[in-house]
Amino acid sequence: MFGDLGGMMSKLKEAQQKVEETKTRLNTVLVDENSSDDKIKVTLTANREIKSISIDESLLADAEELEDYLVITLNKAIEKATQINETEMAAAAKSGMPNIPGMGF
Repeated sequence: MFGDLGGMMSKLKEAQQKVEETKTRLNTVLVDENSSDDKIKVTLTANREIKSISIDESLLADAEELEDYLVITLNKAIEKATQINETEMAAAAKSGMPNIPGMGF
């Protein structure tokens, strides 16, 4: 019914290895996001690890405004990184999957 079970297990291990390699590579893919007026600049990896935050000095006087800028800009950056991450991880997983009838891979 399933053909070569050993071969399928080997393919699954290959897929798992590709996923792990992709996770490692995504640590080097940087996502930059700026606030609409460039007062906040955020850089994070595609694995959603924050690498840097740059804050314009004009925002330091008003904590509430700074918090708003940070939340908005970080959320946009995380959304971009998540899209990249999900696309890359899906491609890595799919490329190594064995051809199992009816599974749609």
